[in-house]
Order: sequence, then C-alpha cells, then structure tokens
Amino acid sequence: MTQRRTCSPLALLLVLLATPLFFAAQLFAAQTTALLSPEQRVGMLKPVEKRPVPMVLDTDTYNEIDDQFALVYSLLSSELRVEAVYAAPFHNNRSSGPGDGMEKSYEEILRILKMMNIKPEGFAFRGSADYLRDRSQPHRSPAALDLISKAKAHSSENPLYVVAVGAITNVASAVLIEPAIIPNIVVVWLGGNGHNWPTQREFNFQQDLLASRLVFDSGVPLVQLPCTPVVTHFTTTVPEMERYLAGQGETAEYLLRIFKEYHKDHFGWSKVLWDMTAVAWVVNPDWLPSNLVHTPIVTDQYTFSFDKSRHFMRAVYFLHRDPIFRDFFKKVTSRKQSRGE
Repeated sequence: MTQRRTCSPLALLLVLLATPLFFAAQLFAAQTTALLSPEQRVGMLKPVEKRPVPMVLDTDTYNEIDDQFALVYSLLSSELRVEAVYAAPFHNNRSSGPGDGMEKSYEEILRILKMMNIKPEGFAFRGSADYLRDRSQPHRSPAALDLISKAKAHSSENPLYVVAVGAITNVASAVLIEPAIIPNIVVVWLGGNGHNWPTQREFNFQQDLLASRLVFDSGVPLVQLPCTPVVTHFTTTVPEMERYLAGQGETAEYLLRIFKEYHKDHFGWSKVLWDMTAVAWVVNPDWLPSNLVHTPIVTDQYTFSFDKSRHFMRAVYFLHRDPIFRDFFKKVTSRKQSRGE
C-alpha cells in the first residue's frame, strides 16, 4: 500500500511565504538580464584594451592587510583612472559588526589617501552599514549612490570597471536601486571559490549571500577571481617585502609595517595578498588567464549549481604571480624616485 505523505501546516506556510520572494527574485533577474543581449555581455567581458581604464574600488580596507596593498597598487597604476574608493562592510575579529567594519575601512582609506597626498572629498565614500537583508530594501549609502551617478556617465562601449574586493553589498544595492546601470559597468570581484570547489564559504561571498546571489543572477557583466584554488597562490613573505618596500617612502613603509605585524612568527611564513589580484586583472588581464563560463546558481547551502542556459560571465582560472609583484614593486620604486623621498 502506498503511504500518503502530508505537508505540515508550518511547512506549507513557509512555502507560501517563500513563493512570492522566489518569483520576485526570478522576475528581477529576467528583467535585468534582458538589459544586455548575450552578444553585448560577451563583448563587455573581453579583456580590457583601452587605457587608462576608468574604475572604482570597493574595499573592506581594514578587514586585514591586503586591501591596503590593492588600494595603493590601483592609485600607482597609470593604466587605471581611479574615480572613487568605496568602504565596504565586514565583520570579523577586527570589527564589532558590519557597520563598524565599514567605518574602520573608511578611516583606513582616508589614512592611505593622506599618505599619498590625495584629497578624499568627492573621492572616498562610506558604504553600507549592514549587509543586504531584503531585495526590496537596498542600502542607499553614499557609495551606492555615487556608483550609480558615475555609472550613468559611462556606456557599454566605455564601461566603468567596478573592482570589488569585499562583500558585494554596495554594488548589489546600486544595481537594485538603479538596474539601468547594468549595461554601463563591468564588475570585477574577488569573491567565492572555484566553480568546481565543494563549497562557496569564502569570506567575501558568505558575508552577504543575498548580495552575492543578486550579482550572479542580475546579468551584470561579471569577472570573478575565485579565492580557492586560484588566488590562494598569490603569496609573498617578509623577506621579499623588506627587500622591495623598505626605504621606499612613507606609504611603502606603512605597507611593510602592517604586513610584518599581521603575523608574529615569520619563520617559514607566507601571506596571500588576495585583493591585489583584482586590480592586476584590470592592469593586465594576461597575468590572470580566464574563460567565459555560464554563470552558476547560488544556493542557500553556499554552493554552486549549474545550468548551461544561464548567461555568460568570466572566471579567472590561473595567475602568474611574479609579473604582478614585479609591476607593483616597480611602481613603488618609481613613486619614491619621482617624489625624491
């Protein structure tokens, strides 16, 4: 005899409550994906050729020490035209919550800009004080609103590159507030892991799962730098940092100091400078080879599922470590020489 299965009232209620949210998300994804034809999206995902590249940097700068290197690298690179820097939320042992993390990141941005004699007014912006909790309530932070304003001045032929190296909250909020910016930007995000990795429980990705899912679903041209097993290879050591940063001016000395202070025991120790790689892809995509792949589906279990009918994105699958560090060290040295420090 076949046993009849029944659904509990609570389970049925949860299904009914979730269904409108599910369909709302699917409708939003369908609408935003249609803002670009598949051919246009693939065209925008081609490696960068025009120089200098207009970009903004979205960074959880105080999260650890790699963001500081990424910020300095972007500001030293003549291949880039950095139009703004946004503070992203984060929560770990260096903050009491996402809002505190964002505020500390903003303060760290100001500290580095001061060292580099760059005025922060109209250039550095506070981001969201919390993660995205509801698609219907995006955070209208100064960062999100400035991103919208700057994106509107660009086009699919001359896009703004949004280099994000933290939780993707600010970018997702901007897309929710003004989906029309999608054809005008290319998001370059250090977040998540490789598409064949068993889990996506990576710091940037898992902090704001809703924002991560939205960026993958929205159809915005997306270049992903997976942390494991790709960017994990971008390591350096205290001896290398001392060799090329010591005596190279105030900013370089600051980077060297925070690098050395990050870990007490330097014997046999190396450190991944994750966020520099996202900047490096815009500086020279040849250093970080990538493929066009179908955008994965982000699950509630922090994994990827796959559907080959989905729109394309670009995913980095390898990195050439040495030329990136060589380029960074050369630019640090050139700055010292040009300033006569």
